[in-house]
Amino acid sequence: MQTEPYIQAMHAPETLPILCIVGPTGAGKTHLAMSLAEYAKSIGITIELISMDSALVYRGLDIGSAKPTKAEQASVVHHLIDILEPTEVYSAARFAKDAKRLCEEIRNRGNIPVVVGGTMLYWRAWAHGLSALPTANPEIRSRLDEEGNALGWPAMHERLAKIDPETAARLKPNDSQRVQRALEVFEITGKPMSALIAESPSEDGRDGSAIPAWIHLVSLEPSDRKRLHQNLEKRFDEMLLAGFLDEVRALRNNSGLHADLPAIRSVGYRQAWEYLNGEIDAEQMRYKALAATRQLGKRQLTWLRAIADRNLFDPFNPEEFKAALEYCKNQLGQKKIEFR
Repeated sequence: MQTEPYIQAMHAPETLPILCIVGPTGAGKTHLAMSLAEYAKSIGITIELISMDSALVYRGLDIGSAKPTKAEQASVVHHLIDILEPTEVYSAARFAKDAKRLCEEIRNRGNIPVVVGGTMLYWRAWAHGLSALPTANPEIRSRLDEEGNALGWPAMHERLAKIDPETAARLKPNDSQRVQRALEVFEITGKPMSALIAESPSEDGRDGSAIPAWIHLVSLEPSDRKRLHQNLEKRFDEMLLAGFLDEVRALRNNSGLHADLPAIRSVGYRQAWEYLNGEIDAEQMRYKALAATRQLGKRQLTWLRAIADRNLFDPFNPEEFKAALEYCKNQLGQKKIEFR
């Protein structure tokens, strides 16, 4: 059985800890990272940013993903942005390998890597490793797709519940991508995905697991949920004014794209796709997009709050945001640590 190898943490001896900035969508991660990069430049230090975001990897997903502007990308080197076509698939395992490689390359250039983003599965893979799950089997996936389209994904979810109730309990019936993956894993291995994950020697990055010594984790967590939601509404409306729907129309011109691809399942894009497909009206599209964005932020916060000993700051409090920036500045001059 071919599997994805267990990804080891970057336990390189005599290395500087890596700064990682996380937080829910709309928390100001990019603002903090750009402010830090500007300060670093003023003292003769070059920072290179590594994006930890599952939507930013795709070309053509610019407005709806809140991708850093061309000016921001020109002023600071960004990695793992615009590296794939939206027809392709990117995984947490690949991110972990890419992030490790990039950190080494950036340091070899004499610069400082900073990881920034809110895709917490990527965080888990990079910081703690992943269990040895089997790689995708195109034949099984194709057959499961056909069955799902014919029977409906709620029926496929019921099938999953019979063989892996633990995994089924945490998945929504219409989450075709994850339901398909769990069924695929069972067909390949004969074991439920939940059992394989439980057998893994890796920490899962949640439930109070410690932050690795080689990472300094800064978590921006807004205390004012109402203000965060208002900011998200404002941002989405600004995206619409900036031409978000035209962006999705351009994506729909690509015959290789469809609604079940990870890129199109990204928050906002999925709802805009449904609207342009005539499945919902404009008001429903906005409502569903905002609801999905709020749900994403809630999941991110739930994950973050379970991580022990993170450096927590409220980005909506000016003094705390300033403290977060000062903390990040101090990490630029950290002494090397030795892993034993």
